[in-house]
Amino acid sequence: MVIPAYNAGRTIAELLERTLLFAKREDVVVIDDGSVDQTSQLAEEAGVVVLRQPKNKGKGEALKAGFEHVRANHYVALITMDADLQHAPESIPDFTRKAEHFSGIIIGTRKRNLRIMPFSRWLTNHLTSVIVSVLSGETVRDSQSGYRLIPVPVLKRVRLKSSKYEMESEILIKAARRGFKVGEVPIGTIYEGSRSFINPLVDTGRFIRLMWRSLWW
Repeated sequence: MVIPAYNAGRTIAELLERTLLFAKREDVVVIDDGSVDQTSQLAEEAGVVVLRQPKNKGKGEALKAGFEHVRANHYVALITMDADLQHAPESIPDFTRKAEHFSGIIIGTRKRNLRIMPFSRWLTNHLTSVIVSVLSGETVRDSQSGYRLIPVPVLKRVRLKSSKYEMESEILIKAARRGFKVGEVPIGTIYEGSRSFINPLVDTGRFIRLMWRSLWW
């Protein structure tokens, strides 16, 4: 498990308590991306592996630090999960069961329910998913979902350059172009009480720049 976390002191303890019902402590890695709250302390108290970034570098950089740890410790796959309780750890077995007969990236796909999902997020997710699907040649219905199972061979074949949220789109496009399939499992749509660190203007600009560059990959 790779969990990027930034100022997640309010949620990290509960997330890890529930996650450890499905994973060993030594197999859970929290990357504290320059938090100024108790994120690292609470993760250490839970007994999991904690990697600290000296300053906030962005979700993409936090994920890459987790990927390096996974590769160095010879795992065959990893599951990424956000730290804000938008991703229910109870879905972990759904990913592992799917991986028994599917060798590509598995995305936890949320239902696009406007009664639960804020319209701005629904619209952004819909548009980016369409674009990522076109550029990757794979059907991707929830490109912005950070709940994923990623086989380590993907990390060995794909060189990632992005440092922020757009990295999650980059890995899908590059992996698909190198022959990896993209599958999905359904997950719950949870937004109540969560805080988004996405800057709509800045991060949309980064996504557009990434899509432009992808034409030359």
